[in-house]
Amino acid sequence: MRKSILLLLAACLFSAVTAAADKADKPLSIWRNAPLINQADKAPIIAAANAGQRIVAVGDYGIVIISDDGKHFRQAKNVPTRSVLTSVFFIDEKRGWAAGHDGTVITSDDGGENWQLLREEPGKERVLLSVWFENAQRGLAVGQFGLALETEDGGKTWNERRLVDGEARDKHYMQIFAGKGGLLLIAAEAGTLLRSEDDGRNWQVIQTDNKGSFWTGLVLADGAMLAAGMRGHIYRSADRGVKWQEMASGTQQSITAIVQRPDGSLRLIGNAGTDLFSRDDGRTFQAKNRADRANLTALATGRQGEVLFTLSGVAPEEK
Repeated sequence: MRKSILLLLAACLFSAVTAAADKADKPLSIWRNAPLINQADKAPIIAAANAGQRIVAVGDYGIVIISDDGKHFRQAKNVPTRSVLTSVFFIDEKRGWAAGHDGTVITSDDGGENWQLLREEPGKERVLLSVWFENAQRGLAVGQFGLALETEDGGKTWNERRLVDGEARDKHYMQIFAGKGGLLLIAAEAGTLLRSEDDGRNWQVIQTDNKGSFWTGLVLADGAMLAAGMRGHIYRSADRGVKWQEMASGTQQSITAIVQRPDGSLRLIGNAGTDLFSRDDGRTFQAKNRADRANLTALATGRQGEVLFTLSGVAPEEK
Protein backbone atom coordinates (compact mmCIF):
# COMPACT_ATOMS: atom_id res chain seq x y z
CA MET A 1 0.00 0.00 0.00
CA ARG A 2 1.43 3.35 -1.00
CA LYS A 3 1.53 6.23 1.43
CA SER A 4 -1.01 8.06 -0.71
CA ILE A 5 -3.46 5.20 -0.19
CA LEU A 6 -3.03 5.42 3.56
CA LEU A 7 -4.20 9.01 3.44
CA LEU A 8 -7.70 7.84 2.58
CA LEU A 9 -8.01 6.45 6.10
CA ALA A 10 -7.70 9.91 7.57
CA ALA A 11 -11.32 10.77 6.80
CA CYS A 12 -12.42 8.08 9.25
CA LEU A 13 -10.29 9.51 12.04
CA PHE A 14 -11.51 13.07 12.14
CA SER A 15 -13.84 12.97 15.13
CA ALA A 16 -11.66 15.65 16.73
CA VAL A 17 -12.79 18.31 14.26
CA THR A 18 -14.95 20.94 15.95
CA ALA A 19 -18.53 20.97 14.73
CA ALA A 20 -19.00 23.97 12.46
CA ALA A 21 -21.89 26.39 12.41
CA ASP A 22 -24.12 26.72 9.38
CA LYS A 23 -21.86 27.20 6.35
CA ALA A 24 -24.08 29.93 4.98
CA ASP A 25 -23.34 32.03 8.06
CA LYS A 26 -19.58 31.92 7.55
CA PRO A 27 -17.48 33.93 5.09
CA LEU A 28 -16.01 31.97 2.18
CA SER A 29 -12.47 32.39 3.54
CA ILE A 30 -13.37 30.30 6.59
CA TRP A 31 -14.05 27.32 4.38
CA ARG A 32 -10.67 27.62 2.66
CA ASN A 33 -8.79 27.43 5.95
CA ALA A 34 -7.91 24.27 7.82
CA PRO A 35 -10.68 23.39 10.31
CA LEU A 36 -10.23 24.02 14.00
CA ILE A 37 -9.79 20.91 16.12
CA ASN A 38 -10.50 20.31 19.78
CA GLN A 39 -7.27 18.45 20.55
CA ALA A 40 -4.16 19.14 18.51
CA ASP A 41 -2.51 15.91 19.65
CA LYS A 42 -5.38 13.92 18.07
CA ALA A 43 -4.91 15.37 14.58
CA PRO A 44 -4.22 12.91 11.71
CA ILE A 45 -0.55 13.48 10.89
CA ILE A 46 1.35 12.39 7.78
CA ALA A 47 4.69 14.23 7.99
CA ALA A 48 6.78 16.16 10.51
CA ALA A 49 9.91 18.31 10.52
CA ASN A 50 11.98 20.48 12.83
CA ALA A 51 11.95 24.27 12.71
CA GLY A 52 14.98 24.72 14.91
CA GLN A 53 14.02 22.75 18.02
CA ARG A 54 10.30 23.21 17.37
CA ILE A 55 8.34 20.31 15.87
CA VAL A 56 5.95 21.15 13.03
CA ALA A 57 3.66 18.34 11.83
CA VAL A 58 1.16 18.35 8.96
CA GLY A 59 -1.67 16.12 7.82
CA ASP A 60 -5.23 15.78 6.61
CA TYR A 61 -7.53 18.75 5.91
CA GLY A 62 -4.53 21.10 5.86
CA ILE A 63 -4.00 20.74 9.59
CA VAL A 64 -0.67 21.90 11.04
CA ILE A 65 0.27 21.33 14.68
CA ILE A 66 3.25 22.71 16.59
CA SER A 67 5.18 21.81 19.73
CA ASP A 68 8.07 23.62 21.40
CA ASP A 69 8.70 20.97 24.04
CA GLY A 70 7.73 17.75 22.25
CA LYS A 71 4.91 17.11 24.72
CA HIS A 72 2.30 19.81 24.30
CA PHE A 73 0.85 20.55 20.86
CA ARG A 74 -1.21 23.42 19.55
CA GLN A 75 -2.75 24.10 16.18
CA ALA A 76 -1.18 26.63 13.81
CA LYS A 77 -3.00 29.97 13.83
CA ASN A 78 -3.70 30.21 10.12
CA VAL A 79 -3.43 27.62 7.34
CA PRO A 80 -5.18 28.71 4.10
CA THR A 81 -5.97 25.26 2.68
CA ARG A 82 -7.97 22.12 3.40
CA SER A 83 -5.93 19.97 1.06
CA VAL A 84 -4.14 16.96 2.56
CA LEU A 85 -0.58 17.98 3.42
CA THR A 86 1.94 15.18 2.87
CA SER A 87 5.32 16.87 3.41
CA VAL A 88 6.90 19.70 5.41
CA PHE A 89 10.43 21.14 5.29
CA PHE A 90 12.17 23.99 7.17
CA ILE A 91 15.54 25.50 6.30
CA ASP A 92 15.83 27.17 9.72
CA GLU A 93 13.71 27.93 12.78
CA LYS A 94 11.48 30.37 10.88
CA ARG A 95 11.24 29.61 7.16
CA GLY A 96 9.47 26.53 5.88
CA TRP A 97 7.19 25.02 3.26
CA ALA A 98 4.55 22.28 3.16
CA ALA A 99 3.05 20.50 0.15
CA GLY A 100 0.32 18.02 -0.61
CA HIS A 101 -2.77 17.16 -2.63
CA ASP A 102 -4.15 19.41 -5.39
CA GLY A 103 -0.59 20.53 -6.14
CA THR A 104 -0.75 22.65 -3.00
CA VAL A 105 2.30 24.44 -1.59
CA ILE A 106 2.16 26.75 1.43
CA THR A 107 4.91 28.64 3.26
CA SER A 108 5.59 30.05 6.72
CA ASP A 109 8.13 32.63 7.88
CA ASP A 110 7.34 32.41 11.60
CA GLY A 111 8.11 28.81 12.49
CA GLY A 112 4.80 27.38 11.34
CA GLU A 113 2.44 29.64 13.26
CA ASN A 114 0.98 31.28 10.14
CA TRP A 115 1.02 30.09 6.53
CA GLN A 116 0.50 31.65 3.10
CA LEU A 117 -0.79 29.85 0.02
CA LEU A 118 1.75 29.75 -2.83
CA ARG A 119 0.03 27.48 -5.33
CA GLU A 120 -2.83 25.01 -5.74
CA GLU A 121 -4.55 23.10 -8.53
CA PRO A 122 -7.98 22.14 -7.17
CA GLY A 123 -9.71 19.37 -9.06
CA LYS A 124 -6.66 18.22 -11.03
CA GLU A 125 -5.85 15.34 -8.63
CA ARG A 126 -2.12 16.00 -8.78
CA VAL A 127 -0.44 14.99 -5.53
CA LEU A 128 2.84 16.37 -4.23
CA LEU A 129 4.52 13.98 -1.80
CA SER A 130 7.76 15.77 -0.89
CA VAL A 131 9.11 19.31 -0.76
CA TRP A 132 12.73 20.39 -0.23
CA PHE A 133 14.60 23.71 -0.39
CA GLU A 134 18.28 24.30 -0.99
CA ASN A 135 18.01 27.81 0.42
CA ALA A 136 15.36 30.50 0.89
CA GLN A 137 14.88 30.88 -2.87
CA ARG A 138 15.46 27.58 -4.66
CA GLY A 139 13.26 24.58 -4.01
CA LEU A 140 11.87 21.37 -5.49
CA ALA A 141 8.56 19.57 -4.97
CA VAL A 142 7.83 16.10 -6.34
CA GLY A 143 4.97 13.63 -6.33
CA GLN A 144 2.87 11.11 -8.19
CA PHE A 145 3.50 10.03 -11.79
CA GLY A 146 6.79 11.90 -12.09
CA LEU A 147 5.37 15.27 -11.08
CA ALA A 148 8.23 17.69 -10.36
CA LEU A 149 8.04 21.45 -9.74
CA GLU A 150 10.95 23.85 -9.27
CA THR A 151 11.10 27.38 -7.92
CA GLU A 152 13.84 30.01 -7.90
CA ASP A 153 11.96 32.69 -5.94
CA GLY A 154 10.99 31.06 -2.68
CA GLY A 155 7.86 29.48 -4.12
CA LYS A 156 6.16 32.51 -5.61
CA THR A 157 6.35 30.89 -9.04
CA TRP A 158 6.89 27.23 -9.96
CA ASN A 159 8.01 25.64 -13.21
CA GLU A 160 7.14 22.06 -14.04
CA ARG A 161 10.07 19.98 -15.28
CA ARG A 162 10.98 16.43 -16.28
CA LEU A 163 13.71 15.06 -14.07
CA VAL A 164 14.65 11.97 -16.10
CA ASP A 165 13.69 10.17 -19.29
CA GLY A 166 12.64 6.58 -19.78
CA GLU A 167 10.45 4.45 -17.54
CA ALA A 168 11.44 6.34 -14.38
CA ARG A 169 10.01 9.63 -15.65
CA ASP A 170 6.44 8.58 -14.72
CA LYS A 171 7.08 6.80 -11.45
CA HIS A 172 5.85 8.10 -8.12
CA TYR A 173 8.50 10.23 -6.38
CA MET A 174 7.98 9.69 -2.65
CA GLN A 175 10.63 11.63 -0.69
CA ILE A 176 13.54 13.98 -1.34
CA PHE A 177 16.55 13.61 0.97
CA ALA A 178 19.82 15.52 0.84
CA GLY A 179 23.49 14.98 1.63
CA LYS A 180 26.58 17.16 1.51
CA GLY A 181 28.31 18.60 -1.53
CA GLY A 182 25.20 19.00 -3.67
CA LEU A 183 24.05 15.40 -3.22
CA LEU A 184 20.30 15.00 -3.53
CA LEU A 185 18.24 11.81 -3.80
CA ILE A 186 14.60 10.92 -4.35
CA ALA A 187 13.09 7.72 -2.98
CA ALA A 188 10.74 6.45 -5.67
CA GLU A 189 8.45 3.69 -6.84
CA ALA A 190 9.49 0.13 -7.74
CA GLY A 191 12.95 0.15 -6.17
CA THR A 192 14.01 3.28 -8.03
CA LEU A 193 16.15 6.11 -6.69
CA LEU A 194 16.92 9.36 -8.47
CA ARG A 195 20.36 10.82 -7.75
CA SER A 196 21.81 14.29 -8.30
CA GLU A 197 25.28 15.68 -7.57
CA ASP A 198 24.32 19.31 -8.21
CA ASP A 199 21.38 20.00 -5.88
CA GLY A 200 18.81 18.63 -8.30
CA ARG A 201 19.76 20.40 -11.49
CA ASN A 202 20.66 17.14 -13.24
CA TRP A 203 19.53 13.63 -12.35
CA GLN A 204 20.42 10.01 -12.98
CA VAL A 205 18.31 6.91 -12.36
CA ILE A 206 19.57 4.28 -9.90
CA GLN A 207 17.62 1.04 -10.21
CA THR A 208 18.04 -1.34 -7.28
CA ASP A 209 16.92 -4.96 -7.16
CA ASN A 210 14.10 -3.99 -4.77
CA LYS A 211 10.69 -4.78 -6.28
CA GLY A 212 8.81 -2.57 -3.84
CA SER A 213 8.67 1.20 -3.54
CA PHE A 214 11.01 3.27 -1.42
CA TRP A 215 9.00 5.57 0.83
CA THR A 216 11.75 7.33 2.78
CA GLY A 217 15.49 7.91 2.93
CA LEU A 218 18.21 9.55 4.99
CA VAL A 219 21.85 10.56 4.52
CA LEU A 220 23.73 9.74 7.72
CA ALA A 221 26.30 11.88 9.48
CA ASP A 222 29.19 9.80 8.11
CA GLY A 223 27.91 10.10 4.52
CA ALA A 224 26.36 6.64 4.25
CA MET A 225 22.69 6.56 3.33
CA LEU A 226 19.59 4.47 3.78
CA ALA A 227 16.46 4.05 1.67
CA ALA A 228 13.50 2.09 3.03
CA GLY A 229 9.87 1.41 2.30
CA MET A 230 7.42 -1.30 1.36
CA ARG A 231 7.54 -4.73 3.03
CA GLY A 232 10.38 -3.70 5.33
CA HIS A 233 13.05 -3.42 2.66
CA ILE A 234 16.06 -1.36 3.75
CA TYR A 235 18.90 -0.56 1.35
CA ARG A 236 22.24 1.01 2.25
CA SER A 237 24.84 2.87 0.21
CA ALA A 238 28.39 3.79 1.21
CA ASP A 239 29.43 5.50 -2.06
CA ARG A 240 27.14 8.53 -2.21
CA GLY A 241 24.22 6.60 -3.60
CA VAL A 242 25.76 4.93 -6.65
CA LYS A 243 25.53 1.33 -5.43
CA TRP A 244 22.97 -0.03 -2.96
CA GLN A 245 22.87 -3.23 -0.92
CA GLU A 246 19.89 -4.64 0.97
CA MET A 247 20.22 -4.94 4.73
CA ALA A 248 18.17 -7.48 6.72
CA SER A 249 15.50 -5.50 8.56
CA GLY A 250 13.79 -8.36 10.37
CA THR A 251 10.34 -7.10 9.41
CA GLN A 252 7.95 -7.30 6.48
CA GLN A 253 6.05 -4.20 7.56
CA SER A 254 6.49 -1.06 5.48
CA ILE A 255 8.80 1.64 6.82
CA THR A 256 7.69 5.27 6.77
CA ALA A 257 10.41 7.38 8.46
CA ILE A 258 14.05 7.37 9.59
CA VAL A 259 15.94 9.62 12.03
CA GLN A 260 19.50 9.66 13.28
CA ARG A 261 19.90 10.47 16.95
CA PRO A 262 22.59 12.75 18.44
CA ASP A 263 24.54 9.66 19.56
CA GLY A 264 24.61 8.40 15.95
CA SER A 265 22.12 5.58 16.41
CA LEU A 266 19.19 5.21 14.02
CA ARG A 267 15.47 4.77 14.53
CA LEU A 268 13.08 3.61 11.80
CA ILE A 269 9.30 3.38 12.19
CA GLY A 270 6.47 2.01 10.10
CA ASN A 271 3.21 0.13 9.85
CA ALA A 272 1.79 -2.19 12.52
CA GLY A 273 3.92 -0.66 15.28
CA THR A 274 7.23 -1.29 13.53
CA ASP A 275 10.04 0.30 15.56
CA LEU A 276 13.60 -0.53 14.52
CA PHE A 277 16.95 0.58 15.95
CA SER A 278 20.51 0.44 14.65
CA ARG A 279 23.81 1.26 16.35
CA ASP A 280 26.08 0.41 13.44
CA ASP A 281 25.00 2.97 10.83
CA GLY A 282 22.23 0.83 9.39
CA ARG A 283 24.05 -2.45 8.91
CA THR A 284 21.95 -4.39 11.43
CA PHE A 285 18.64 -3.69 13.15
CA GLN A 286 16.90 -4.61 16.36
CA ALA A 287 13.13 -4.46 16.73
CA LYS A 288 11.11 -3.10 19.63
CA ASN A 289 7.67 -3.27 18.06
CA ARG A 290 4.76 -1.52 19.68
CA ALA A 291 2.12 -3.56 21.47
CA ASP A 292 -0.67 -1.38 20.06
CA ARG A 293 0.39 -2.17 16.45
CA ALA A 294 -0.21 1.48 15.51
CA ASN A 295 0.57 2.52 11.94
CA LEU A 296 3.31 5.09 12.52
CA THR A 297 3.44 7.79 9.85
CA ALA A 298 6.08 10.31 10.99
CA LEU A 299 8.89 10.81 13.48
CA ALA A 300 10.52 14.01 14.72
CA THR A 301 13.07 14.87 17.41
CA GLY A 302 12.03 17.34 20.09
CA ARG A 303 13.71 18.86 23.12
CA GLN A 304 12.92 15.79 25.19
CA GLY A 305 13.41 13.05 22.60
CA GLU A 306 11.51 11.64 19.65
CA VAL A 307 7.83 12.15 18.95
CA LEU A 308 5.84 9.58 16.99
CA PHE A 309 2.79 10.39 14.87
CA THR A 310 -0.10 8.40 13.41
CA LEU A 311 -3.26 9.12 11.46
CA SER A 312 -5.03 9.34 14.82
CA GLY A 313 -2.59 11.73 16.42
CA VAL A 314 0.55 11.75 18.55
CA ALA A 315 1.50 8.22 19.67
CA PRO A 316 2.85 7.94 23.22
CA GLU A 317 6.12 6.09 23.70
CA GLU A 318 5.58 2.60 25.06
CA LYS A 319 7.72 1.41 27.96
